[in-house]
Amino acid sequence: MIPGINSGRRRFSDLSEQEILALAISNEEDDARIYRQYAERLRADFPASAKIFDAMAAEEDEHRRHLIEAHKKRFGEVIPLIRREHVSGSYARNPVWLVGNLSLERIRNEASEMERQAEQFYRKAAERTSDADIRKLLGDLAASEAGHGELASDLEAEHLGEAERSEEDRAAHRQFVLTWVQPGLAGLMDGSVSTLAPIFATAFATQNTHTTFLVGLAASIGAGISMGFTEAASDDGELSGRGSPVKRGLSAGVMTTLGGLGHALPYLISHFWTATTIAFVLVFIELWSIAWIQNRYMETPFWRATFQVVLGGALVFAAGALIGGG
Repeated sequence: MIPGINSGRRRFSDLSEQEILALAISNEEDDARIYRQYAERLRADFPASAKIFDAMAAEEDEHRRHLIEAHKKRFGEVIPLIRREHVSGSYARNPVWLVGNLSLERIRNEASEMERQAEQFYRKAAERTSDADIRKLLGDLAASEAGHGELASDLEAEHLGEAERSEEDRAAHRQFVLTWVQPGLAGLMDGSVSTLAPIFATAFATQNTHTTFLVGLAASIGAGISMGFTEAASDDGELSGRGSPVKRGLSAGVMTTLGGLGHALPYLISHFWTATTIAFVLVFIELWSIAWIQNRYMETPFWRATFQVVLGGALVFAAGALIGGG
């Protein structure tokens, strides 16, 4: 057992050369395992990127082998148990289950950051080592980690050609649209359009801004909760490939609430016609935003999206105004 492990985290400056070497070995084990898990998570949808992470894991295995050989030569067969979490100030690795739903680009960025942190570790470790052979090994590994950006580029050139990368980027974009944009857009449309009638009916019926605001707030939050739970419960994403139901429910719920609050918040203003005029302007902005999102992410022709959204919104608004003014 390493002294001080149970009483608190060790300072890096207090580690012996053997402990530094043992820490490096466990770091390489962890990083190789993370890369392999990335590869497995990506293999079905992004096979070319999975090959890159397989190759990077193999590279980490090679580093580990060199470190173990150095430890055997200098300190013997028994390697002390010391890990990142035992050392204060040590960079941490996010568990793969926490980052499993990240986008492809984010996973690539996570890997790049891992390599940068590993390079920094080896440079600091080399400074703390007096044994010439170990110091040389740690320096070589620092240079190797620094060069992993080039390795990743070489691997991308080998496994991820223009066609493969384009295909993977399209798949990642499609996943983003299915998980976030589509339910969020449905929520924004529902929140913006469905709350027009109760808010403006209340506004014209009472001409009381406080009452109108309370009705709008209740309608927006209620619709957001309803849409969020409905989206999350409607599809677990396993067969449809639409992604996490929690993410979809969150996107739908939040955007529904925001869509309704957009034209409810002006009624915090006490002057009725000032509040109503601002609400009109915000409704116009909301409807055009919906049309733009449909055109940008759903590839709906802009004028068709505009006609559908504006016509629907106008009909709902008219219903609310007629009912409230009747």
